[in-house]
Amino acid sequence: MRRPVIAGNWKMYKTISEALDFVQSFRPLVVGVTHCDILVAPPFTALRAVADRLEGSNVYVGAQDVAAEQGPGAFTGEVSALMIRDAGASHAIIGHSERRLYYGETDERVNEKTRRALDARLSPVVCVGERSEERDTGRAEEVVGRQLRGGLRNLTAMDASRIIIAYEPVWAIGTGRTATPEIAEQMHSFIRATTREMFGDETAEGMRILYGGSVKSDNIGGLMDQPDIDGALVGGASLEPDSFAQIVNYKDR
Repeated sequence: MRRPVIAGNWKMYKTISEALDFVQSFRPLVVGVTHCDILVAPPFTALRAVADRLEGSNVYVGAQDVAAEQGPGAFTGEVSALMIRDAGASHAIIGHSERRLYYGETDERVNEKTRRALDARLSPVVCVGERSEERDTGRAEEVVGRQLRGGLRNLTAMDASRIIIAYEPVWAIGTGRTATPEIAEQMHSFIRATTREMFGDETAEGMRILYGGSVKSDNIGGLMDQPDIDGALVGGASLEPDSFAQIVNYKDR
């Protein structure tokens, strides 16, 4: 039985004090949650402060990106996987659509970053997803399959067992549009079938695949009812403690 994951990606929001205010309000709202893993990904500047404040809780902390270089070295502005681990994080988001769109992140770069995260004993949350024009021209599975094979290239089944996949249709991120549960399930099923081809039945059946794209408290239930959807990567709705807690507590809704 795959354990669900509800992850909040704060993107470029929250100063350290704002992040700590969030944690202070959020932690008691989810203290009794046992049905899923909870993850928050603050900006780099707040990682240590948030990790310290959440120590001993049921909430994991992740970074929003990780350097492709192992380090240490002369890579100005980059943050290595070991630095992220040292700051108290256990996870790292890799290949988010905004990184691909705005910063030219390639599948090869995603693969390098995934390797660095695994080497540092971080759990990678590897993102895949198609743009609207790719879906409209019937190439959604082609694009997502290419991203999976490129991003997870030359990894072992044991490596893959430590990875979480997040499917985020780019056309549904920050637009207010959400793939229907049936559309999301179709792609999640394809992703699981692709990982089965790459890593075998056992790894594919154990791999957790999250949906990301305008997830809110009023649509999380329908998404989580689907057999291949194992959680959510939440953007805007994770910025407020109450709204994110409602999503985490989907079982009680």
